[in-house]
Amino acid sequence: MTRVAAVDCGTNSIRLLVADADPATGELIELDRRMKIVRLGQGVDRTGRLAPEALERTFAACREYAEVIRELSAERVRFVATSASRDAENREEFVHGVMEILGVEPEVITGDQEAEFSFTGATKELMGRSHVPGPYLVVDIGGGSTEFVEGGEGVRAARSVDIGCVRLTERHLAVDGRITDPPTEDQIAAIKRDVDTALDLAERTVPLTRACRPADGHALVGLAGSVTTVAGIALGLAEYESSAIHHSRITLDQVREITGKLLGSTHDERARIPVMHPGRVDVIGAGALILLSIMERTGAEEVVVSEHDILDGIAWSIA
Repeated sequence: MTRVAAVDCGTNSIRLLVADADPATGELIELDRRMKIVRLGQGVDRTGRLAPEALERTFAACREYAEVIRELSAERVRFVATSASRDAENREEFVHGVMEILGVEPEVITGDQEAEFSFTGATKELMGRSHVPGPYLVVDIGGGSTEFVEGGEGVRAARSVDIGCVRLTERHLAVDGRITDPPTEDQIAAIKRDVDTALDLAERTVPLTRACRPADGHALVGLAGSVTTVAGIALGLAEYESSAIHHSRITLDQVREITGKLLGSTHDERARIPVMHPGRVDVIGAGALILLSIMERTGAEEVVVSEHDILDGIAWSIA
């Protein structure tokens, strides 16, 4: 086995996975998995730059992760940066800071690379299992972008589009730096228009319309914090429980009901939801609406929720 450390730095969160990987058996033994909400993409959609306070939050998390990597003696480390750092004018400041702390250069990957990692991480343990047969349509709803990947034994089509829970919240729900709480009908409609436009763009590459109807055979697999949080709410968990959420199946009706409640609630009401991470309170409404729109477009009656995602795909890429 090879001991690897994978870091995924997105628009909203930065996550670490240290694992022993055995490519011969396809086994990934998790030693440490953790996540911090750092909101690296704070204001990027508006200013085009990474904010100083967002960089410092991210570097603080990197210092913690560097200690974990040293303690567990990972042999190989890969740091992947996604949507926010792709878009920022001052990305070199981010790159330099990460190299100083972790000793590796963050790879600002393309949306297509991000999609492939997500697909591998989400489907590697599903392939060949009768309870979730392929082919798969994997959707990874991030803070700044959403990836769509279609495939079976491997990726057949992939597309990344610039809709994410942070990006759409800042674009449509923030007024003078404050989040409208709850959002107005006009604000919700504006988010929905952006999502529909992005789905039209994604569909030029990836088959979406009615792709997940039972007759068409694709299993919809949903990744990342917006999806797992909606799943935790649907399951009625008293606290966030990864093992219960992983490979749970959440119906379209459940997603529709939860999305409506989230968009109609206040900050304090959302914060009291047991599975809600404090860093997702303001952005979960937009994230849930993205998921609902995808399910309606694809005809999916349910989404299979995976806790294994781009982070696991990064780990496999260096195993």
